[in-house]
Order: sequence, then structure tokens, then C-alpha cells
Amino acid sequence: MKILAVCGFGVGSSMVLKMSIEKVIKELGIAATVENTDLSSAKATPADVYFTSNELLSELKSSVKSPVYPIKKYMDTNEIKEQLVIFLAEKGGE
Repeated sequence: MKILAVCGFGVGSSMVLKMSIEKVIKELGIAATVENTDLSSAKATPADVYFTSNELLSELKSSVKSPVYPIKKYMDTNEIKEQLVIFLAEKGGE
């Protein structure tokens, strides 16, 4: 599974989000790769799921085919885990 952490410029906040996602997938025992990127690159980069801020949610959602989940606090592993579990449940139901 490929997960993209997306922020406006693909540097600071997406790197923090990437590290938090990596903690969660390790805790859940999920085989996945996590990359961080900027909004423009994310639109052209296929992934199974995208995580981003509420501010970028609608623009990213309208540009990619995979699910996009908003994260309010990039260091909150509980929030990320909740969103990832929702994604996995929805993916399993396909």
C-alpha cells in the first residue's frame, strides 16, 4: 500500500505527518510505504490513500481518484489511526 502525506510545499508539515503515519502503520502491523509531497506533485502521484490538512482537502480530493482524509493535528497518532482504520474498513468493503 502506498500512502501520501501532503502539504502545501511538501517540506515541513508533510514530513511530520509522514513520520506520524509511519508510527501508526508500524503499530498496526501494516505493510505500507509512506511518502511526503507537495499538493501539485500529489495530484500527479498515484497512491492508495492521501492524508492532508482540512485546508487542502477539497482541492486534493477533486484531483485524485483514491480516498483523501483530513488530519487536524499532524503529530496526533490517535487521529491518524482513526482515519487509517476508516480507510482500511472502507477498502475492505470494496
